Amino acid sequence: MTTALPRMDLNLLVSLDVLLAECHVTRAAARLGLSQPAVSAQLRQLREAFGDALLVPGPKGMTPTARAQALKAPLRELLAGVHGLIGAHRTFDPLSAQQVFRLAATDAIHSTVTVPLVVRLATLAPHCQLAMQRIDLPALPEQLASGELDLALLTPQAAPGMLRTRKLYDEAFLTVLRRGHPAARKKLDLDTFCELGHVLVSPSGGGFVGAVDEALQRRGRIRCVHISVNSFLLVPGLIESTDLIATVPARLARRWAGPLAAVPVPLEVPGFSITMAWHVRAHADAAQVWLREVMRQTVSA
Repeated sequence: MTTALPRMDLNLLVSLDVLLAECHVTRAAARLGLSQPAVSAQLRQLREAFGDALLVPGPKGMTPTARAQALKAPLRELLAGVHGLIGAHRTFDPLSAQQVFRLAATDAIHSTVTVPLVVRLATLAPHCQLAMQRIDLPALPEQLASGELDLALLTPQAAPGMLRTRKLYDEAFLTVLRRGHPAARKKLDLDTFCELGHVLVSPSGGGFVGAVDEALQRRGRIRCVHISVNSFLLVPGLIESTDLIATVPARLARRWAGPLAAVPVPLEVPGFSITMAWHVRAHADAAQVWLREVMRQTVSA
């Protein structure tokens, strides 16, 4: 005999998932697109259904009870299954769809991959919007699981193990310098490379050692890093107006090929790969499947 399931609106479970992620009724309401009183009413229903307070007042909002903590992982898994079940049979018409796609990446990856994607979306999905966000690795699994993000672009090593991934491309390095730089008149050799002043990008800020320095150390050489910046977007302005040089991802260097010259690095610096990562809840969703395929085509093009 089949036992009937208790009656509960699945949207209440979606709200509980967001409440447990935010631990704050107002922030949860904003994410859900509901009013604060409506989410408070949902929380009262959830407390009654589970026979537990679930969230209690805390120093910075609300704190999950032990029961709520135990529910968090199974709830996320359940909702992922429901999303997959529904998404597998949902169709997606990009020409008429009105959807917001949310992608997280570093500024360098956004510049080289997401910007060309914007051009394609304007033709393929003219009514869709694209939110380009900065990647936050500690928060990434939660953001993808909750639907706050749809897709992340990052290195395979940085991708959390519970996510689905697919390799997008391999990347190498080029050195950029201003056109008219004395060193641009001939092939850049290692001695000149080490003598010149360098700009280094340290995403966390303040670092003066990177992959190039490690490669130089293996050759018994050093370079002089004059400036450390936390964003690749600051590099072109620094290079254009000085005799400094910078070694950056090749795709990015080619995008700067107007005011800057891009030349081979005079030593072997190991490259890296970029993958796209998503949560299992979005694996079979028609819109998400379409987005990942367009992303792959954009990189290939």
